[in-house]
Amino acid sequence: MSFIAMNRFKIRLGREEDFEQIWKSRESHLKELSGFREFRLLKGPENEDHRLYSSHVIWDSRDDFEAWTKSEQFRASHRNAGKRKGESPILGHPQFEGFETVLHEA
Repeated sequence: MSFIAMNRFKIRLGREEDFEQIWKSRESHLKELSGFREFRLLKGPENEDHRLYSSHVIWDSRDDFEAWTKSEQFRASHRNAGKRKGESPILGHPQFEGFETVLHEA
């Protein structure tokens, strides 16, 4: 079926706009890889000290996702991660979660 790669981000309150702009202005390169289907950046609930976000990428297979993580496009997309001026909008490191689809209804 498909593989869904998700990263959860805890974003400092008041820095949501900065975080969203990072994603909007990035060079994605996802469409250059075989097996890429869809990307979404999801905005979640607000907590005491952060707002939760998740990046959600659908791939045809786990193998396609793993090929992405080993590609030059992946390195190019992540080359400047964490090298922004000032305090990062992200609290801590993203939490990766990978899921294989077992049921899909459309």
